[in-house]
Amino acid sequence: MKKIAFILFACLGFLSLQAQKDFQGMAVYESKTSTSDFKSRFQGNREITPEMQKMIEERMKKMFEKTFILNFDKQTSIYKEEEKLDAPGGAGGGGRGGFRMMASMMGGGGTYYKNIKDKSYTVDKEFMGKEFLIKDSLPRYKWKTENETRVIGGYTCFKATAVQPVSQTDFRNYKPKAKEEKKDDTAKKDEKETKKRTNFMDEFELPKEITITAWYCPEIPISQGPEGYWGLPGLILEVNDGKTVTLCSKIVLNSKEKVDIKAPTSGKVVNQKEYDETAIKKMEEMRQMYEGQGGQGGDGRRMEMRMGH
Repeated sequence: MKKIAFILFACLGFLSLQAQKDFQGMAVYESKTSTSDFKSRFQGNREITPEMQKMIEERMKKMFEKTFILNFDKQTSIYKEEEKLDAPGGAGGGGRGGFRMMASMMGGGGTYYKNIKDKSYTVDKEFMGKEFLIKDSLPRYKWKTENETRVIGGYTCFKATAVQPVSQTDFRNYKPKAKEEKKDDTAKKDEKETKKRTNFMDEFELPKEITITAWYCPEIPISQGPEGYWGLPGLILEVNDGKTVTLCSKIVLNSKEKVDIKAPTSGKVVNQKEYDETAIKKMEEMRQMYEGQGGQGGDGRRMEMRMGH
């Protein structure tokens, strides 16, 4: 009798392990970043024509509104932007200068692989024409779980918050400088230097930290989420960092079509710190290049040149 019980226990254990091995899911996320701060810098500028204003808004929409696919199993996941065809000459038609730099800093753009067991991630990124393969340890989130709940897509989710340092290479985190600070900065420069300052990024600053609000679903008991988010006892269905909201719009569990979840392999291998240092250096070089082209005309003309017109 004991022998039969042992065999049954072993079989159940094997089936459980097999179920965990075969478990797989797919989630679609819609990511939207508020553009009001950026639009306010262009509105009311007489140098910017209605046509330019429309073009700016179209390109911003493409950069700030994206769809991502998360494929996951019990321990690993890949998160990638949904591929879309760009219309020739459209909002994604290869704008130069400032908008190209902004697009390179908007998150996504490659495959983000997470391994929860190893607490590591790998992501391939292209920045200003160069390919990088970032390999590093997963960020640690000191989640504070709460009893507040809400329903997302038919799933009951619980709230969790965390305060995190801000990434210097994620353009979504930038915010306009306070008017008083802008006045102080301008006062330090003479009229000649002010005219040469052509880079509109000078009007923005980066906060030191942000508060992240996540909604996770214990019904799907995996410690995964969009982009680099993880560490909660359930799949994260929504993340809000104050400016960017990433919301799950569709979930498919245990589909017959399995996805091969593997880390990307292309690009120069660097860690996150090395990548950030390289990106910041390139951004500074571009800023100096724009400043060196000062005195070419009004702000509207310079903005037009930066965006490929």
